[in-house]
Amino acid sequence: MRILIIDSSAVLSDAISEKLKEFGYQSDIAENIEDAKYFLDIRNYNMVLIDWTLSGTSIADLIKDIKEKHTKTSVIILSTETDKENEIAALKSGADDYIKKPIDLDILHVRIEAKLRFGASNIIEINELIISPEEEKIIYNGEDIELKGKPFEVLTHLAMHRDQIVSKEQLLDAIWEEPELVTPNVIEVAINQIRQKMDKPLEITTIETVRRRGYRFCFPNKI
Repeated sequence: MRILIIDSSAVLSDAISEKLKEFGYQSDIAENIEDAKYFLDIRNYNMVLIDWTLSGTSIADLIKDIKEKHTKTSVIILSTETDKENEIAALKSGADDYIKKPIDLDILHVRIEAKLRFGASNIIEINELIISPEEEKIIYNGEDIELKGKPFEVLTHLAMHRDQIVSKEQLLDAIWEEPELVTPNVIEVAINQIRQKMDKPLEITTIETVRRRGYRFCFPNKI
């Protein structure tokens, strides 16, 4: 599970990130909308936490953009505004929950888990292929496919961005915690494992190599 924290308070963001790490969540931190949009372009998030009072921006527009481009991503607002009007405005703009500051981290964690548990599923279904990111599980024609770790994450990221060309650099940024410490050939290794363990046995093609540009998810094309 990956969560994006968008808050102008570095202290609060770091505290939330540490709390999430205790429970096995991965998180990224953005202090402004520009940084947030960068992360949203390169990574898939199960949830986004947003400071309602970020200055100089329209949070409502950001929420709308998230919901249009990432339909399965939940949004929770964190706000110093305690009046009913702001809470109503946030929820009407598309937010899934509204939590007032100061934040109790234990309560925040419970609210996050509840929202992810009962919120929209991230399951990808394309014809007879089903990919479940939460369970790290692939089903094809009713049969489980054994693909785990980074190859699974690469396949999932490409499937979530199907019909788009994704570069090696974008895949590294999206999947590896410290992309600067690994070489781009780890992507080639992951792609090769997908083709050897999944595509060839099933006689399908899931990933197309676009010369000098990157990769594109192309299922249900057949070999």
